[in-house]
Amino acid sequence: MHELLKLDATETARRIRAAEATAHDVTAAVLAHIKATEPKVGAYLHVDEADALSQAKAADAAVKAGKAGPLAGVPVAIKDNIHVHGQQTSCASRLLGDFKAPYDATVTARLRAAGAVMIGKTNLDEFAMGSSCENSALQQTRNPWNVAHVPGGSSGGSAACVAAHSAYLSLGSDTGGSIRLPASFCGVVGFKPSYGRVSRYGLVAFASSLDQVGPFARSVRDTATIMNVLAGRDAHDTTSADRPVPDYAAGLRNDLKGVRVGVVRSYLDQMPNREVAGACQAAIDRMQALGATIVETSLPHADHGIAVYYVVASAEASSNLARFDGVRYGLRVESSSGIESYFRTRGTGFGPEVKRRIMLGTYALSAGHWEEFYGRAARVRTLICRDFDNAFAGCDVMVGPCAPFTAFKAGEKSDPLSMYLCDIFTIPASLAGLCALSLPVGYDKSGLPIGLHMQAPAFAEDRLLGYAHALEQALKPEVDRTPAIA
Repeated sequence: MHELLKLDATETARRIRAAEATAHDVTAAVLAHIKATEPKVGAYLHVDEADALSQAKAADAAVKAGKAGPLAGVPVAIKDNIHVHGQQTSCASRLLGDFKAPYDATVTARLRAAGAVMIGKTNLDEFAMGSSCENSALQQTRNPWNVAHVPGGSSGGSAACVAAHSAYLSLGSDTGGSIRLPASFCGVVGFKPSYGRVSRYGLVAFASSLDQVGPFARSVRDTATIMNVLAGRDAHDTTSADRPVPDYAAGLRNDLKGVRVGVVRSYLDQMPNREVAGACQAAIDRMQALGATIVETSLPHADHGIAVYYVVASAEASSNLARFDGVRYGLRVESSSGIESYFRTRGTGFGPEVKRRIMLGTYALSAGHWEEFYGRAARVRTLICRDFDNAFAGCDVMVGPCAPFTAFKAGEKSDPLSMYLCDIFTIPASLAGLCALSLPVGYDKSGLPIGLHMQAPAFAEDRLLGYAHALEQALKPEVDRTPAIA
């Protein structure tokens, strides 16, 4: 592996701004590494080498002109449900065919303005619906730690490329755990900002009251660096919050003195996978050694999170995916009549999991069933939000396992219910609109990563990143490994 690829994004940007390295050399190194690793990992759906080198040339020119941004020349990968002007947005679905984005998403535009190099588009579960990246209609992505295992989903490609060092940073989207779960499986930091902290403009909608764009990184410091670029109000997105954005990098800390850490004890005591429970408990013990006070807390209604999520998210998906009709863009299966073409296009273009969720959501919203399903789910969602409010009255951050297990083998979970349970710990924070992240804290006996789930109140990203950085630095000697495939 090229020496430049061993640096983190923050240091790489510093070297480029200081003319100690060039964006061209960094980008060329990443492109070469992609060619070496992609046959085994399959993280990328599309890499435009010429465009990436052109962006790098522009970054080097900005450095010479004294106008370098905070991510000058740093290669960043983008999940393929986020628009990059002129590049494909497939959502890993046959339905979108060769559709190319007519504009930049706000997050993409902000990365450009910061000097980042968009290196390519990454694989995902089709329309971001899945927990393993096995629902992609286009290709299989594998876990860099063990290619027989899944990278997690839905943002599996974005997690895998950062773990494999074929990007310094990447963007994903998180609706119920689609950043945090693959981050846990792939041993990288995955950050879900609070709902409204980062613009969703240019993100293909799945569930509009839950979707949030966030980054993958190799460190908390890099996460803070890219969040300084991404966060903030956007006039194009009416759900983005008009709130001040602190300097996340400046808020990083090395101790946890005075911090109250909430733990739902049953999550650890009743965890079937004792290796995951043990790694998380060891991390909690380390937080205590750093000065934190451990507080036992509870989330009485969190057990209903899975049921609530799959009603709310499916109902919103049913509405959002109605626009994919084969008329304006993407795949069109011709037939003798317009309505028949519509049915055949959607029947052919959507994969099994997307069809399942559309049907579930349509039923939940249908006359006679709306109150029974969607209305009841909305009320229980409110109870889950209140549970978090009560919990955070007694603690500053909540921690626990990110996933019930480490990355499983491809094809191991064939029924939908077992796959849905992958997100049992991540979904409640999404329903409540909180900020949350997965931090690598250990490995199982097979060498697969284990992630700690850390949650903080809405718009407390600065505090959450500060706490995570302190723990990360304390654990670094034991946790700092690189997958052999990188």
